[in-house]
Amino acid sequence: MAEFNHITVLLNETVAGLNVKSNGIYVDATLGGGGHSEQILKRLTEHGHLYSFDQDQTAIDYNQSHLVHYLQNQQVTFVQRNFRELTVALAEQRVTRIDGIVYDLGVSSPQFDDAKRGFSYQSDAPLDMRMNQQQALDAQIVVNQWPYAKLVRILNRYGEEKFAKPIARAIEKRRNEAPIETTLELAEIVKNAIPAATRRHGGHPAKRSFQAIRIAVNDELGALEESLEQALTLLNVGGRISVITFQSLEDRLVKTLFREKTTLQDVPAGLPIIPAELKPDFKLITRKPILPSETELQNNRRAHSAKLRIIEKIK
Repeated sequence: MAEFNHITVLLNETVAGLNVKSNGIYVDATLGGGGHSEQILKRLTEHGHLYSFDQDQTAIDYNQSHLVHYLQNQQVTFVQRNFRELTVALAEQRVTRIDGIVYDLGVSSPQFDDAKRGFSYQSDAPLDMRMNQQQALDAQIVVNQWPYAKLVRILNRYGEEKFAKPIARAIEKRRNEAPIETTLELAEIVKNAIPAATRRHGGHPAKRSFQAIRIAVNDELGALEESLEQALTLLNVGGRISVITFQSLEDRLVKTLFREKTTLQDVPAGLPIIPAELKPDFKLITRKPILPSETELQNNRRAHSAKLRIIEKIK
């Protein structure tokens, strides 16, 4: 069984932000190493319950041992599904309302540290990048079969890569000679497609391209938007959603959606008093995102880009 050497980012702030009720129904949408799940479970009595989602069987296997006490007490249910299936998966458990949900986005440390999973541009492995090992689409298909225009689009949109076109051209040229099969092979192609002067700044030159391909393989942004919309609908009054993001695209999506849900819509001009039915159903708990403390930044290098946003259903 894989060991999860994973330091959970913004752990206390995220769970405190849920304002956990001891007898409530909660969801951890991203089980991973079980850090958030464990802290939520510590706050629940035998009348509360937690549903922990992860599409990665490795995470489920690990936590069946790690959280065995809560499993034996029937306080936690593990669900091996993508969190975009939130409503359906919970309905199968006869759950139609929840009191809170946490999302800890991005790649978990064990996925990233396990070289053979193909997430890292610093270790040689087959091009994979699947969070769900059962799905057909992997990074090798994206890199070798997706047309030039589609590669440019994902590199631009998901990697915010300004050299998307030369990188896509370089990939296209190399794969016409022979399939691109490994992470280091792809990293070298990307590196050589970027001007030498630019490569000297801003970290590893393949970082943005690998992020873009990973997001495309797992449809991370599409899944996140669908899941958040479902979570907002499932919330009881007083229920909260805590979301930790690690890159600007995710954070922008969460920020925009939360702002839409907490802003007055289509209110006629000149109303002296706004009727209750026109007021938003949600309020922001965090006007600005909560960031890791200096201490956490020193102790956990993966905390550097983390942002926490929290929303509450108020009617």
